[in-house]
Amino acid sequence: MNVLRSLAFNACFWLWTVCLAIITVPWVVAFCRPHAVFTLGRFWIGSVFGLLKLFCGIDHRLLGLERLPPGPCIIASKHQSAWDTLIFLFVFDAPCYVLKQELLRIPLFGRALAHAQMIAIDRAGGPRALKGLIADAEDRLAAGRSIIIFPEGTRTAPGDHRPYHPGVAALYRALDVPVVPVALNSGLFWGRRKFVKRPGRILLEVLPSMPPGLPRREFLDRLKEVIEANSERLIANANAGRTPPGTCG
Repeated sequence: MNVLRSLAFNACFWLWTVCLAIITVPWVVAFCRPHAVFTLGRFWIGSVFGLLKLFCGIDHRLLGLERLPPGPCIIASKHQSAWDTLIFLFVFDAPCYVLKQELLRIPLFGRALAHAQMIAIDRAGGPRALKGLIADAEDRLAAGRSIIIFPEGTRTAPGDHRPYHPGVAALYRALDVPVVPVALNSGLFWGRRKFVKRPGRILLEVLPSMPPGLPRREFLDRLKEVIEANSERLIANANAGRTPPGTCG
């Protein structure tokens, strides 16, 4: 049954996404201000979440939103699923994602990302790429936008662990804003490169901000420890059928 439900979701997802992009993205990029991309994005993401719930029985619950600082911040999130790249558009007004440069080459989608002034980095660029990341992040923060970064750099399956990349540490040391860890368990339901989706409730939890002034190595170790431990806890809660109270999507 999950195979058929996933097939229906994927067919509707791709048909709807392609049609919407062809109809709207060229017009938005050519004639609208960058903020229009976020309005369009929220409309599209809302429809995707609706399709997920309708066909796959997947919804979500957001925990710890009260821990978000009042001003712009750096969100350092666990990354298990394509779902993770969507949800923060509903948490922040105009978030700025740190993403790999290759995404800008995707037809229409890449144009929308560039128009929204996301931060694209060359993962093989070394120190020069880090300097560009810091400069771009300073500019976006000055405009009141929070930065979304996935320290692992790619999606990982639940229970898997990868090294955390230096970009988040560079931002932490250079920018005087809170770094907020985020844990989640989305990979249980919409897995990396998994066609079949599993019904259930995705949990995402905003964790307490990291204190400023830590040495680089200590910061990365503590960030990884808190994100991984809490993601494992959310996975265990889901497997045990426990859903903590929070904001339901």
